[in-house]
Amino acid sequence: MIELGYARTPLGQIHYAECGTGEPVLLLHQTPRSWDEYREVLPLLGARHRAIAMDTLGFGASAPPPEHTIEAYADGVLALMDALGLDTAAVAGHHTGGVIAVEVAARAPGRVSRLVLSSTPLVDAEARRRRSGRPVVDHVTESEDGSHLLELWAGRAGFYPPDRPDLLARFVRDALAARPDPGGGHRAVAAYRMEDRLGLIRCPVLCVGAARDPYAFPELRPLADRLPGAATAVIPGGMVPLEFQAAEFARLVGTFLAGEEF
Repeated sequence: MIELGYARTPLGQIHYAECGTGEPVLLLHQTPRSWDEYREVLPLLGARHRAIAMDTLGFGASAPPPEHTIEAYADGVLALMDALGLDTAAVAGHHTGGVIAVEVAARAPGRVSRLVLSSTPLVDAEARRRRSGRPVVDHVTESEDGSHLLELWAGRAGFYPPDRPDLLARFVRDALAARPDPGGGHRAVAAYRMEDRLGLIRCPVLCVGAARDPYAFPELRPLADRLPGAATAVIPGGMVPLEFQAAEFARLVGTFLAGEEF
């Protein structure tokens, strides 16, 4: 059973969901999503672990950050670990969550036992240059007639399976909860200096790619190459929404956390 809770931290209240007992694994969502991205994953990982999916600061039902930066989001992760009494945990992140996970593992290497980077972009100088000229993903202007809701839907529809409108509805709900700035997480990623942080990671790493994710799949190998010894895995047919490949994602993460061969 999934249980919901709030943790009081110096940064404000942080909302989270958890399932199971055992060694903890902390799950970090993409933006502008919430813990709900891991709704299907939690009970699967919870069969062997204490699986915890948090709402990043500024998203879901967590307190807002002082500013939208990867560093501020990582402060929230470590604050939640402190509040829950987690000296160490495995950390897994998807898209933006993976970038946040990199910062957590770089900043506090003694507290991250294993690291899973799912559909995580490599944000180096060239990536920042490319992103600087692009429109901010998920940025819409609220309109009186509600047409911005359709704009949110249409902007993501091409990256979601066509027969799963329920997944798009979950995205739109989370994007609306992040108002007035659902694009803040994307700007934070675009400004992050990941190349300065990757060399500080000391734990075993698994990089997971979703084969039909046009944003991040091309960067699976370049990211893994910056992390000597990192394992890689591909989810055939996987797409941007993690829910679409929840069972295979949970299987890969569980296998990696157990130290077993793929």
